[in-house]
Amino acid sequence: MKHFLREIYVAGILFFYFLKWPYLLGFGYFYLEGMYKNNYILIGLWLYCLILVIKDLIYLAKNGSRCKKH
Repeated sequence: MKHFLREIYVAGILFFYFLKWPYLLGFGYFYLEGMYKNNYILIGLWLYCLILVIKDLIYLAKNGSRCKKH
């Protein structure tokens, strides 16, 4: 059971790390165009991606890109 939960956790991290921007923009566009009906799970995922993007932008503004020029 522990192994299964670890795999789910890693899959969630990879999904939200690589797909938060495409999901945020794509689902927002399709929802506003009327291509998707109300689905609370997809809307919840979209809101979670929005929160993650806002968190990333705040972190970037606060700490900078941490890339040092040599």
